[in-house]
Amino acid sequence: MIKLKNVTVDFDGFKAVDDVNLSVTEGDIYGIVGFSGAGKSTLVRTINLLQKPTAGQVLVEGENLLDLSAKELRARRKNIGMIFQHFNLLNNITVLDNVIFPIRKEKISKEEKINKAKKLLELVGIGDKLDNYPRELSGGQQQRCAIARALASDPEILLCDEATSALDPKTTKQILKLLKELNTSLGLTIVIITHQMEVVKDLCNKCAVMQAGKIVESGSTLSIFSNPKDKLTREFVETSTNVSETIEEVKSNIGILKENELLVKLNYLGESTTEPLINDIYEKFGIKTNILAGNIEFITGVPVGNLIVTLAGDDQSLSKLGDYLQERDVNAEILGGKDGIF
Repeated sequence: MIKLKNVTVDFDGFKAVDDVNLSVTEGDIYGIVGFSGAGKSTLVRTINLLQKPTAGQVLVEGENLLDLSAKELRARRKNIGMIFQHFNLLNNITVLDNVIFPIRKEKISKEEKINKAKKLLELVGIGDKLDNYPRELSGGQQQRCAIARALASDPEILLCDEATSALDPKTTKQILKLLKELNTSLGLTIVIITHQMEVVKDLCNKCAVMQAGKIVESGSTLSIFSNPKDKLTREFVETSTNVSETIEEVKSNIGILKENELLVKLNYLGESTTEPLINDIYEKFGIKTNILAGNIEFITGVPVGNLIVTLAGDDQSLSKLGDYLQERDVNAEILGGKDGIF
């Protein structure tokens, strides 16, 4: 549905977006994550040409938006809704009129516009706030109003520019749940940019990680979380799952490892999370396992587990264990003890 081909945005020699290729399929909830200054906001604004690329192509449903006239582009933009971090509501008009605003010039009756806006406000859960002004709403309610406004033109694509960054954690989860429901019920394709990997984990089926204007890694959210390749991606994943903090706490409290012990992080997913891995390790190899920390999360409905353990056994048994873990699709990272065992 959306394809960015070799897109570059150059601001007087500074490449905010640097030769990016990106593909979003119809029905995706696609997350673009990165630290401040990574170029993700600039990138998402190229999708509806709020930011015109210096080079490259922006294809939406096979059509290069850069080839369109100003009039044609305005018409195509009706198919692309957008919500923002700070809501961008008009404070001098009511919630109902904010939702009507994008369709105020459409050739339908005033009554039809009002009924449509009311239905959208009901859909996003604030049907009782239509006569209020934005300043009278909470942050979460304002964002719901902004979502209803973005849906007024019946878009097939919804762009979210840091849509939850100004919200508290509880409200963030509520908005993410709403976006997921809209993706399912309306068939919306959603592109969301964020610096919060938790947002990607809770909402997106695919994601890309940006740094210095480039995409350093992309793929399914499950593959990114279960087996991140790039150093920055690993940092994001470990931060969102608290694995890095847990590892440091374990290292600082475990004391000195014995000569035949390894400190290891095991990462596994899917059916592996329900199998008796620790018991099998002892029965097959005589290796004693001490579990120090662990958790299981669900990414797009698939369980992903992490265990931090000590493994105690002779070198030969530990070496065989490495091959066995690979067969079981369990990734093992040695955090302490002898290197080169597996």
